[in-house]
Amino acid sequence: MRVVLDTNVFISGIFWNGDSRWIISAWKIGQFQLVASKEIVSEITRVLKDFKIKLPDNMIKNWVSLIESNSLIVEPLEKIRAVKDDPKDDMFIEAAVAGKAQFIVSND
Repeated sequence: MRVVLDTNVFISGIFWNGDSRWIISAWKIGQFQLVASKEIVSEITRVLKDFKIKLPDNMIKNWVSLIESNSLIVEPLEKIRAVKDDPKDDMFIEAAVAGKAQFIVSND
C-alpha cells in the first residue's frame, strides 16, 4: 500500500504521542510505502527548522535522510489545483497521483 503523509502528520508524530506517531511507526517498520516528492521533503525540512520546539540540526538531517531513503520519491508531472483553502497542499495530491498512492493522510 502506498501512502502520502502530510507534513502535519510528521510534525505531530515526531513531537507528540498519538495517531500520528503510530502512523510514522507503522511506516518505519514497513507496513506501508511512503510516497513523497522533493517539494514535500523540502517542506518537512523547513517546518522542522522553523518549528517552535527546536530540534538539533543533526536530528533534522536524520529525519530527512530517513524519509529520502525509505520512500518512493516521485517527481509529479502535472500540476493539480484541488485544495481551495490552502493551494500549497496540492503538492500532496500531485505526489499521490504521481506515485499511485492509495491514501493521503493529514491532520487537516
